[in-house]
This record gives sequence, structure tokens and C-alpha cells, in this order.
Amino acid sequence: MQNELISDANLVSNYIKGDECALEVLIYRHKQKIYSFIYSKVFDKDLAEDIFQDTFIKVIRTLKQGSYNEEGKFLPWVMRIAHNLVIDFFRKSNRMPKFDNAGEFSIFSVLSDSSLNAEKAIIKEQVESDVRRLVEELPNDQKEVLLMRMYNDMSFKEISERTGVSINTALGRMRYALINLRKIIEKHNIVLTN
Repeated sequence: MQNELISDANLVSNYIKGDECALEVLIYRHKQKIYSFIYSKVFDKDLAEDIFQDTFIKVIRTLKQGSYNEEGKFLPWVMRIAHNLVIDFFRKSNRMPKFDNAGEFSIFSVLSDSSLNAEKAIIKEQVESDVRRLVEELPNDQKEVLLMRMYNDMSFKEISERTGVSINTALGRMRYALINLRKIIEKHNIVLTN
């Protein structure tokens, strides 16, 4: 098939110039890889299909706006969009609660808030936002357990029931999450003391 000879970059360029068929070729060319990636994160065919559709809606919107500038890196760019949409899904679903909604329990609730002066409050906020960013770098299964444990104050038994894994697996994921957090902290040279 002649389309196989056209590079992704040329197809993107043709699509931007108005050739609607060019996008079909791109989707057909990469569908399996992108869909498999999404499915490997969510383990649900319908959901993977939805996120796949949303990914290409975002791709089309970006291309139509003329804000695509990933020369020759079409597939990694699309994979990044898909990855972000998967994370958004987990944030919105109960499986990975969003940090801001978990007000009743905070990793820093051990610090007595009433005694914090303005400067300490600013430092505390900065540390919390640093921790949130670091947690985002963890693999999804570890992040999920850490969030349930630290922010939702769930027992490992509850985490096991919610995620469908054994208590030992949940404990293991928590352990690896903490080990990986330490590695990330060292990598970024972040000081988490106040």
C-alpha cells in the first residue's frame, strides 16, 4: 500500500493542509500500539476505547489549531496525550482520588496546624506541593496504594478489597512506592524538611 511509504511527519503536514484521509492513515498505522498502551493501564476494553477516542479528539484539536510542533515525533506525542488522559481518568475515578479532595487526612496532619506561623505555613504548603509532584512520578499501581493509605487513611485490608489484589501485594506496592519516592527525592535533590 502506497500510504506505508509516507512518513508520519508528511501525513501530519498533509492533514493540516486539509487532507482528511491523512489522519485516517495515521490512526490506522498507530491504533494497535496506542490502544494496547491505554488498555495496559486501565484493563477495560470500553474504557480503553473511550480514552483512545479522546486521545484522537485532542490530537485533531491540536492539529487544527496549528499548535503541533513535535516534528517527526508524532507517535511519542500521541502516547504522551494518551498517558495524560489515563492519569486524568484515575484522578477523577475513585481508584485514585484527587489530592485536593482528600482534605480530611493529610500526610502533614501530624504537624499541629494551629502552631504554624505564616512562614511555616508557606513552607508546609511548598513541601506538600513538592510531595504531590513526586507522587505523580510513581507507577500507577504504587501511587494508587500510597494515595489510599496516606490520603484516605484506608487499611491494607480495605485497599486489598478495593484494588482486587492480595494484602501482601498491597503492602509490597506501598513499600516500593516509599522506596521509589526516596529515589525520586534524591534524584531531584529535594529537601523535604521544615
